[in-house]
Amino acid sequence: MKPIENIQQENKHLVIMAGGIGSRFWPLSTPEKPKQFIDILGCGKTLLQQTAERFSRLVPTKNIWVVTSEKYRNIIYEQLPDVPRENILLEPCMRNTAPCIAYVGWKIKSVSPDAEIIVTPSDHLVKDTDTFVETLSTALAFIEKNNAIVTVGISPTSPHTEYGYIAADNSDTTVKRVLSFKEKPNLEKAKEYLAAGNYYWNSGMFLWNLPTLIESFQKHAPEIAEIFDTLSVHFGKPCEKEETAKGYESAPKISVDYAIMEKADNIFVIPADFGWSDLGSWGSLRENIPHDENDNSYVGDATFINSHNCIAYICKGHSAIIENEDNATVIDNGEILLIYDSEGNLKEKREIEEQQKKS
Repeated sequence: MKPIENIQQENKHLVIMAGGIGSRFWPLSTPEKPKQFIDILGCGKTLLQQTAERFSRLVPTKNIWVVTSEKYRNIIYEQLPDVPRENILLEPCMRNTAPCIAYVGWKIKSVSPDAEIIVTPSDHLVKDTDTFVETLSTALAFIEKNNAIVTVGISPTSPHTEYGYIAADNSDTTVKRVLSFKEKPNLEKAKEYLAAGNYYWNSGMFLWNLPTLIESFQKHAPEIAEIFDTLSVHFGKPCEKEETAKGYESAPKISVDYAIMEKADNIFVIPADFGWSDLGSWGSLRENIPHDENDNSYVGDATFINSHNCIAYICKGHSAIIENEDNATVIDNGEILLIYDSEGNLKEKREIEEQQKKS
């Protein structure tokens, strides 16, 4: 494919949601340093850095916004030094994605009222950047001309049960109208979705222009819109942090999916195929890191002897030899060493979760 040129424009903004705690990847990912801040793929860059870099052909660095919590502030300063510090918004408390997106939306409104906004998680993988840029460029062109919310739907390659699904109409248009959103299905239902041909994995990425964002909150989540209408008069003033904390505490805990997406009638999806993964489990990670002829996957200095179907993540400066093991998971984060059977039973998994809480 011919490389896509930079299409940066002053009114394009990127919102990176970076407040998750990445509990599924313990002990590699911890509440102090979740997976988005880790070089989990062993490529020399953290997932957050890869996310910002991926969008650099679409959005100027000065228009990148990161929403996170106070305890991750310095990590983001270090990993994204070129992003303006005033664009790193610190949530006073966790209120799920709807208040988070409203907060940054009203902030962008104060500086760029005609903005076109892309919202993305901070911890996903995209392998084909050219196709990614082409897809997002098409979606940006659509929201420029339409009062619409465009989600990015991944063309499914298997009946995956760990993703939500988006049902679209059967039109032959590039951007399709969304019929409904589906929760994570069981295997039988996932097979039905795959066979139907008009279902897509929900990537968690979506786009809208600023007027559509404001209108959507005012119509479908008026209590949240009212909070940030009130807060916006304090933006840029010494009292902003204190007033934001007060407003956030009164905001409902609700996702943008429930608050807006499932209520709005101007939702569209753009089908995409650019090598996407949400990297939501060790299983999805192993599909995207090196592996040997015995299907052992690894990041770091790991040696496998007479072992099969194992996964190892060994921190820099440490080495591991895995001998006579099948289906083992070996995680060394430099402080904690976790070894368990990848096909272990529910009791073993619960014991790991209990140890995670203690740590």
